Amino acid sequence: MTSQIPQVFLGLFDDAAVFPPGSLPIEEAVPAHVAHTRGAHAGLVGAFVLAAKDVERLAELTADLPEGSFDLSVTVALPEVSEAVAAARRIPAVRLVGLEVAVPDGVAAEAVVPALAASIDIDLSVYVEVPRDDRREPLLAALAGTPYLAKFRTGGVRAELYPDERELAAAVLAATRAGVAFKATAGLHHALRNTDPETGFEQHGFLNLLVATDAALKGAEEIELAELLADRDGDRVAERVRALSPQVRDVFRSFGTCSVAEPATESAGLGLLQAATIADLTEVSA
Repeated sequence: MTSQIPQVFLGLFDDAAVFPPGSLPIEEAVPAHVAHTRGAHAGLVGAFVLAAKDVERLAELTADLPEGSFDLSVTVALPEVSEAVAAARRIPAVRLVGLEVAVPDGVAAEAVVPALAASIDIDLSVYVEVPRDDRREPLLAALAGTPYLAKFRTGGVRAELYPDERELAAAVLAATRAGVAFKATAGLHHALRNTDPETGFEQHGFLNLLVATDAALKGAEEIELAELLADRDGDRVAERVRALSPQVRDVFRSFGTCSVAEPATESAGLGLLQAATIADLTEVSA
């Protein structure tokens, strides 16, 4: 079934079901993730995302799974990276594929890369969450030319956690110009830019972010990226997505979503995924 999934969608949806607003209990989220990886839509699904404080709980919950079969990405603060890696490596079923590292307040941009190099001794994707302050540009510059990647927060449980389209456009442009690949997280589980009917929050669409990233790679300026991020026309955005080269995923690697079903179903509704690909999503997500 993976052959029916466009390359720009492969592994795009990291499973962050345990995080708000989904907040699925880990006892339910783990078997649901395993079911996702065995469904017709498995090619869409990336790693299971979990906070470092909860990693040890996976030992019991994955005890019946084959060794190295459960791909995991761990969110962790910079000072606790070594401990998080060690905890994940103690669980036979877990294959640690990623770290998503938060940079605490007061940590200078130039201190991040040396700290990571001193803490990590295995090959995996390491995403550094880029602070939304004056450390953004110097941190992206520090990441350039290293094995480390960026992570952009695109939402949350409060309105102020959502960067507007100009701020996100500037971040994407800075990353592409620095040659730093990135993932995104929070508030991005809808296909298109939208206003949440319950909260009133302005939410970004992951398809908008894909096309904006592609435009940045082709030399577009910040104002054009902001316009692409703000576009709510599903037919127009879907047409742009169909024209994307798979190389855009070399830069925009994935995004964390508390629901695999929502982004997949909305993409199918825009004609970007075949119905057969998502046929079992309702059953898996129930």
